[in-house]
Amino acid sequence: MESVGVPRMPCCPSSPVFVNAFIYLYAYRSSPQCPDSCHCAWDTATVQCSDAGLREIPEGIPAETVTLHLERNYIRNIPESAFSNLVHLRNLYLSHNRIDSLASGALRHLGPELRLLDLSHNQLKQANREEFGSTHAKTRLYHNPWHCDCALQELMESLNLEPETVNGIICESSVRGVGQSLVKLLDSGVNFCSLQRKTTDVAMLVTMFVWFFMVIVYVVYYVRQNQAEARRHLEYLKSLPSPRKTPTETDTLSTGF
Repeated sequence: MESVGVPRMPCCPSSPVFVNAFIYLYAYRSSPQCPDSCHCAWDTATVQCSDAGLREIPEGIPAETVTLHLERNYIRNIPESAFSNLVHLRNLYLSHNRIDSLASGALRHLGPELRLLDLSHNQLKQANREEFGSTHAKTRLYHNPWHCDCALQELMESLNLEPETVNGIICESSVRGVGQSLVKLLDSGVNFCSLQRKTTDVAMLVTMFVWFFMVIVYVVYYVRQNQAEARRHLEYLKSLPSPRKTPTETDTLSTGF
């Protein structure tokens, strides 16, 4: 008997082109999306958004990001939740932007793995410890128009400033030492916190003196007004005609004589 051949199902192609296409498609579907105007290198977990014309922190930055480049854009501020999901971030570059404000706790959400924070070449004038949180990253803050005061002094003392750039933190405005390096001023013994307390004490004394003077003026004015009212009242009483005697009183006086 002749055997009847059983038809076989065609097997999947095993060519290298098909395998590579399958791997690429799988990797594309499993990889996180890259933000618009940015380039992502998944092998190094680097997101490159430099020179992208950005005016704010882009949304959708992958949570696995280790290095984030945002240099040379037009970013003006950093909202509080900008980096809240980037727990693996180690390097954050924000230099050469127009950042002039940080939301309260804007950098507080950066994880303990952060090693470098670059905020140089921006428009920052004031900052405090609450905005930076407890980061121990090496920090660059030079080339900003800083206003040197007690809050900035306390921030400098709490940050791990990059030694090579620390002298570039210049006081553009201040009660003392305008145009000089903040670190050099602090090293020379200048204490902005004590200056602020002295200024506050003087302002309080001036305020108390003005308040006391106003009270004295009011009391003197009140007393003089009362005296004037009393004099007018006496003059009015004197101007009244004296009361005449009644007939009964006249008869009684005549009978007595």
